[in-house]
Amino acid sequence: MKKALIVLIAAVIMTVLGGCSDETENYKENITVLLVSTDEDESSEESVKEPLPDEKPSDAYSTDTPENIINRELSDSVPRAETKLDKKWFDDAVFVGDSVTLKLSYYAENGELGDAQFLCAGSLGYGNSLMDINAEGNVHPMLGGTKVTVDNGVYLTGRKKVLIMLGMNDIGLFGVDDSIENMKELVRRILDKQPDSEIYIQSVTPNVKDKQGKVLNNKNITLFNQKLKAVCDEKGLHYLHVAKAVSDKNGDLVPEYCSDPDDMGIHFTEEGCRQWIEYLSTHISS
Repeated sequence: MKKALIVLIAAVIMTVLGGCSDETENYKENITVLLVSTDEDESSEESVKEPLPDEKPSDAYSTDTPENIINRELSDSVPRAETKLDKKWFDDAVFVGDSVTLKLSYYAENGELGDAQFLCAGSLGYGNSLMDINAEGNVHPMLGGTKVTVDNGVYLTGRKKVLIMLGMNDIGLFGVDDSIENMKELVRRILDKQPDSEIYIQSVTPNVKDKQGKVLNNKNITLFNQKLKAVCDEKGLHYLHVAKAVSDKNGDLVPEYCSDPDDMGIHFTEEGCRQWIEYLSTHISS
């Protein structure tokens, strides 16, 4: 209130002085000094104000970004199992994925995932998995030397545990929300053909720090994963936050887990695959 009154008085004086001679300049300078001094005095009073008993120093608060907070909350919602999953659990499993999962299939040839089967194709996503089998430019996976749609492929394998990791090729094309709708439709089609399937939705894994696109970036990947989790909770599907297993403290893909850091920045090394399998083996309940 005091500051407002002084500013008002100063404005009136400056108006009066505006039409006077140069001799009035000293008065203007004095008014300016008065206003500056008043600001400093008030800020000084605020700086020595005692904090309330329940207040915490600002540096006591977390500096996590919203994306990291979401990342942590999702991971905490999928607790680590007390005992490690037996590899035989995967004998009745089929993995559905794009080129990221394709790398996992090569690594799993050593038996780390039991007798798991894979339906993978480079550039596969929730959106293009819904295309007709004869559609031009389709990227449907192969099964027994023949192209199949994901829903038909899952049915033909007879596997009841379906672990899906798609979305990396969707976000940039369809955006987060439309990609989620495509995910729902694919799951519906799988369950229509094989109602007793257990659907495990795996989160999309992040990019390395230096490979962030305008739309496909770790912020949108995190948002997509958050919405995946919400759909799984709503529909009674299993959500697996694999992203946590391969992310650093900032939510980026650990460079040592990335096989193409200077190119796409999304694919895994063997160590990255090992971390992925370790996560599955400790976050799936038998």
